Amino acid sequence: MRLLLASAVALQAFAVAPVALAAGGDSSSPPKPTNTTKKCLFGRVYDKDAGRCVKPDKTNFSQDELYDAVRELAYDGQLENAQEVLRVMDQNDDRVLTYWGFTYRKMGELDLANAYYSDAIAANPDNLLARSYMGQGFVTEGKTDLAIAQWREIKARGGEGTWAEASLREAIQTGLTYSY
Repeated sequence: MRLLLASAVALQAFAVAPVALAAGGDSSSPPKPTNTTKKCLFGRVYDKDAGRCVKPDKTNFSQDELYDAVRELAYDGQLENAQEVLRVMDQNDDRVLTYWGFTYRKMGELDLANAYYSDAIAANPDNLLARSYMGQGFVTEGKTDLAIAQWREIKARGGEGTWAEASLREAIQTGLTYSY
């Protein structure tokens, strides 16, 4: 009963606010489709210099460029293709671990997703995006108390008003989660 009352009080503290920033980026909108999602298949990325789709390990892309490709593919629902790109990236990078978690969560593999989110948070306790996505997974599972704990952790780490905080707050309020 005490936990239920605490959850109700916490939910009353939420104010409906617009979601300010999209996950993984500095924009309020999802990633714009490029030739990577328009033309490429099987986890390939579009290399402008080569003028064609290539395997992600055959490019001179930076980690940030590969990360952008992962984000674009994941938003487009090409989760397996996003994972093909993730495979060639630095597996110790907390952003990479976060997107492994994201893709597995969207595939319905919540335990595996949470393992990746936990690894991302262990690598970088201030990874607000991993906390938000993990919390959104908890919302999907009906574990609102755990989602609220991640929301509080985001706020405690200076994330109030960020996309990570606002999207998790909204997910807790509505039960709806984000795809980017």
